[in-house]
Amino acid sequence: MPEGPEIRRAADQLANAVVGQVLTAAWFSFPHLGPRAAELVDQRVLAIEPHGKALLTHFERGLSLYSHNQLYGVWKVAKPGQRPQTNRSLRVALTTARREILLYSASEIELLPTAALSEHPFLAKLGPDVLDARLSEAEVQQRLRGSRFAGRSLAALLLDQGFLAGMGNYLRSEALFEACINPALRPRDLDDVQIEALAAALLAVPRRSYATRGVGRRRSSGLRAELQVDHGEAFGFRVFDRAGEPCLACGSVIERAEHTGRRLYWCSRCQA
Repeated sequence: MPEGPEIRRAADQLANAVVGQVLTAAWFSFPHLGPRAAELVDQRVLAIEPHGKALLTHFERGLSLYSHNQLYGVWKVAKPGQRPQTNRSLRVALTTARREILLYSASEIELLPTAALSEHPFLAKLGPDVLDARLSEAEVQQRLRGSRFAGRSLAALLLDQGFLAGMGNYLRSEALFEACINPALRPRDLDDVQIEALAAALLAVPRRSYATRGVGRRRSSGLRAELQVDHGEAFGFRVFDRAGEPCLACGSVIERAEHTGRRLYWCSRCQA
């Protein structure tokens, strides 16, 4: 499943295509939404923003489209009348005079009053978005020390969207490595220096991934492992997906385990 940086990059691309423009047409595949498409015609797209792994498209007159891609959903941008060739099922089409944004294969789609978004069952459970520029290290430290989260293993906690929305599997391994903290520990096991290091890493790693255009396919060469993206930029993995390879910091072998059904990587020396 795409993680916070990838969702935010997608939101940026969609926003660049249609924000500020007026919809000339709208279409939904789901029967319960189909009749409501007419409500969006002639409305301006105000913003497209992520919250964790959900995407929110805001329209004037107080409506917002909630969508969650899950594993298979994908947004595409096209010129009106020039839709891409694909075997995916089209779920949403929002058309302006210049561009059309298309959502394929997603199953979680709702049209809601913008004022009621905070009451949505999924959004209401989310913690602060890890890529929200307003989120500070002090706030993350406070959440780590709070009774709700302090007793849980970090390996599990960092996948809980109620802790920090937008965190995910590769971000979990990379943030723990950057902070030199073992994934089996709990926040209550950490001293103040470790809490501060972890809070800093939990913000820095996702923001670095977003700033360097996220991730794409993996490419390994000796001690170098990276994910190459279409733009020629890369976000380097230091532990994730590098089981059996030497640690880039100390040379020890990177280890791997399955935790909460997901792959987890760490260096047993750096993260003793």
